[in-house]
Amino acid sequence: MLDVRRLRLLRELKIRGTLAEVAEALQYSPSSVSQQLALLEKEAGVALLRKTGRRVQLTPQAEVLVAHTAQLLETLEQAEADLAASLTTVTGTVRIAVFQSAALALMPDALSRMAASYPEVRVEMTQREPETALHETWARDFDLVIAEQYPGHAAPRYAELDRIPLTSDAIRLAVPPPSPDRPAIKTLADTAELPWVMEPRGAASRHWAEQACRSAGFEPDVRFETADLQAQIRLIESGNAVALMPDLVWTGRGTTASLLGLTGDPHRTVFTSVRRSSAKRPAILATREILAETAAALGPAGRSPSRTPTA
Repeated sequence: MLDVRRLRLLRELKIRGTLAEVAEALQYSPSSVSQQLALLEKEAGVALLRKTGRRVQLTPQAEVLVAHTAQLLETLEQAEADLAASLTTVTGTVRIAVFQSAALALMPDALSRMAASYPEVRVEMTQREPETALHETWARDFDLVIAEQYPGHAAPRYAELDRIPLTSDAIRLAVPPPSPDRPAIKTLADTAELPWVMEPRGAASRHWAEQACRSAGFEPDVRFETADLQAQIRLIESGNAVALMPDLVWTGRGTTASLLGLTGDPHRTVFTSVRRSSAKRPAILATREILAETAAALGPAGRSPSRTPTA
């Protein structure tokens, strides 16, 4: 009989690539991971790993086991969800991965609502970029991810993950407050000679913003890079940069920046994803319910402190 825990180690090696990364993810020592995989080889009676330089590679027989392990883990997770659903009290831990603007706008109120409505559910939150978080939720590092999708820029898809829309918000051009020392900005094209702040390369927001600028006829002068949206806001309000910002960023705060509508009224979609095998777990259903209530309570008018129509 093959050991399920060792099969999971083999699948983790397929996902993460190295014994060291498997050990770090599961809080084992690399030598322990290696020993467990060696025992799995004895149980299977075939070679599962082969060395390629300093790394190890899965054999075709190991790939067969990994495919079956994914199905086995889904079945076990579904069994756990059904067992939890049979109980009268909603309990358990929900590990959430969330990007920064959703963490700021949604999570404080959502956590308070969860504590009031489902006090026996423990929510753990980690900030992650959406592309990374979706992969890590598929890999079982998280139970639920709050992710985003920009117009024309598809977020990664994993067959094992579902996807439920949570909210959407307009994307606007955020520019410094009016000043006699600065020319008036009325359109995106007016920012062609101005310094920009954007997230680091690889982020969906960065790719979308660059494409928007190019469609307006210029290459943006990105002088400042930061994933911290609060830092971006300070740079805009202090007159040092312009940026394309989604409305969710402004939830619960005012701003001296001017927010200009864009041609076509582009909107970003915010959604949640969980593994389909765990979607009916009561704690996850409760968390999604509370997140939906929190997003609905914001209302479209509550996200932006000021709005200026497109010129």
